[in-house]
Amino acid sequence: MRIALLLFFTLILVLPTQANDGYKLWLDYQPIENSTLKDEVGELMNGIYLFDQGPTFEIIQSELSLASEKMLGASIDFKKINREKSLLWIGTREQLLPFLSASLESEIKNLGEEGYWMGMIESDGAKHFTIVGNQPVGTLYGVFNFLQNIQKGTFDKNTLISDYPKVKIRMLNHWDNLDRTVERGYAGFSIWDWHKLPEYIDPKYKDYARANASIGINAVSLTNVNANALVLTTDFMKKVKVLADLFRPYGIKVYLTARFSAPMEIGGLETADPLDPEVQSFWQKKTDEIYSFIPDFGGYLVKANSEGQPGPHEFGRDHSQGANMLAEALAPHGGLLIWRAFVYSHEVDEDRHKQANLEFIPLDGNFRDNVILQVKNGAIDFQPREPFHPLFGAMKETQVGMEFQITQEYLGQATQLVFLAPMWEEVLKSKTFRPTANSTVSEIIQTPVSPRQVTLMAGVSNIGNERNWTGHLFAQANWFAFGKQAWNPEINSDQISEDWIKLTFGQTQELVSKINQIMLPSHEAAVNYMTPLGLHHIMGRGHHYGPGPWVTGGRADWTSLYYHRADSLGIGFDRTSSGSNALSQYAPEIANNWSNTSQIPEKYLLWFHHVPWDFKMKSGKTLWKEIALHYDQGVKSVAEMQNIWASLENDLDAERWDHVNQLLAVQRTEAEWWRNACLLYFQTFSQRPFPAEIEQPAGDLDYFKSLSFPFAPGIRPSW
Repeated sequence: MRIALLLFFTLILVLPTQANDGYKLWLDYQPIENSTLKDEVGELMNGIYLFDQGPTFEIIQSELSLASEKMLGASIDFKKINREKSLLWIGTREQLLPFLSASLESEIKNLGEEGYWMGMIESDGAKHFTIVGNQPVGTLYGVFNFLQNIQKGTFDKNTLISDYPKVKIRMLNHWDNLDRTVERGYAGFSIWDWHKLPEYIDPKYKDYARANASIGINAVSLTNVNANALVLTTDFMKKVKVLADLFRPYGIKVYLTARFSAPMEIGGLETADPLDPEVQSFWQKKTDEIYSFIPDFGGYLVKANSEGQPGPHEFGRDHSQGANMLAEALAPHGGLLIWRAFVYSHEVDEDRHKQANLEFIPLDGNFRDNVILQVKNGAIDFQPREPFHPLFGAMKETQVGMEFQITQEYLGQATQLVFLAPMWEEVLKSKTFRPTANSTVSEIIQTPVSPRQVTLMAGVSNIGNERNWTGHLFAQANWFAFGKQAWNPEINSDQISEDWIKLTFGQTQELVSKINQIMLPSHEAAVNYMTPLGLHHIMGRGHHYGPGPWVTGGRADWTSLYYHRADSLGIGFDRTSSGSNALSQYAPEIANNWSNTSQIPEKYLLWFHHVPWDFKMKSGKTLWKEIALHYDQGVKSVAEMQNIWASLENDLDAERWDHVNQLLAVQRTEAEWWRNACLLYFQTFSQRPFPAEIEQPAGDLDYFKSLSFPFAPGIRPSW
């Protein structure tokens, strides 16, 4: 018996801890190791008084209970806690009003309905650490901040914290189809099981809402912008209502993508002309019906007259007439109409970079107050690096919102570790030279054009039904980063990276430093081995997986040659006044500077200029040599990422370490593939040798050209 017991306890000691498959995201409340912090937090958690018991406060109670059990190994009995003796008060400003000074009450009120304040309050000679929001959702955000500070080891009860979101609508755009496929989705199928709704509610929906609330996301567009009108039918409204009801206590509103031709497809009409009274009546009745199911329905997201999607142009109307018709149906309910500015047509003989400006600038000021123009960060299509979209500087009387892509359509999909916050930060901090305080893109998307309008930042979701949510464990950091940057577009990406690492892996300085050395340079590494110095749109056709600088045939603006324009003289797209003149759509300060090859930032050189192969770069090297060195440096950067990760094997759980280790090996192979294929191809034009200091590109160009990926995940079937 003693031997058996000895063996049992020995096994307990030597067996590895429970596998961590990434499902818990950044909300895995690990035990507190710092004894001083543990005692301080334990004292607070042992005396929590909730001033309300509504649906959102039930979530707060559940979150605090979970955190206490996991971080402290202690349960909380909320029924036995006395308000006056408790050390931690949690409530709304209205509930705590008797305990707030006039100045503090005013300070909290000014934080807005989603803002929160936390710090010490004194009542009857006793001090209480207090988390207070103007509305329950603000209090929830405060509680998540409180718990994250504990997780990071930075909590100090004597530090006052007040915060509020700088952008009103912080939205995930799901590109999920009703059959559960996901366009540009690389983490399995859609998490929305429409077939089983409304009867069966997957527990994952609640975990999804919880994760979003923890980073301040407050809006979700459930379905693909290449919309299916069926989602607007009564049967689907019953399904969507279930999700809206579940999300509501987490502060999340539901939006739907509206197919412009829905009056014809599900309404039995012969037209979808936005000026037709019957069409207007259809949308008014349909919108009223949606609000009868979902009283706080957010509104519609529309992709129209782009990539074959129906829109007002088919009926001789412009974008503002189409958007305003839908906005008018939403207005009585307080709903928003979000109209995407991603429009281009192969029938228009203009540089694709220019087409959105050409269509929308003449309409500036024509849109209703409840319309937001959702603009991609760049003018082409979520490329590894793009200069900011000129619409951000040009639209002065129309509310514009940002659209980022969290899913890595052009950045290695789910096989590559690419931390996107630095790319987004680069765009947000770009100066537009509009006559505002600092004229950055960030400021423009934070600032309502009028008091009646609201601001927006949207991100194309990278979430699927895979166990770790995002396919690649590190892709979770991009979901996390989007929430943090939507809440505060001024935040630095290195702060986001450090926070995510601490919440996900641990707080030791060496661990955080090493993983930061992987994450922060990863975007620049990907740009180097994919599209350095302003190259763009040179990926494989349709699936967008891997290199395809040779892609040609069919409509020009879906080919690679249209964009890189390599020939025996040089490479790059001339967008100066001697070329397409797309630079003229930016402010004169930008256009004048970037028109000069010696002044433009070299990261945008080939985006705006066709440059000779022997052009002398700032380094003193020729353009050809610089391109080759960038491609090779990208591969070397991935090798360094591998080495750093390998050194962490004994510091991390085996399951997550192995998952990332294997994918880094895939990324190394793919980086070499990009380098070799692109340099071999471009050499056919440059007719120059590869620099001796790089690893000489290997392989056969015809072989690279022959590769086919008909079953790549996320592919759009019609392409």
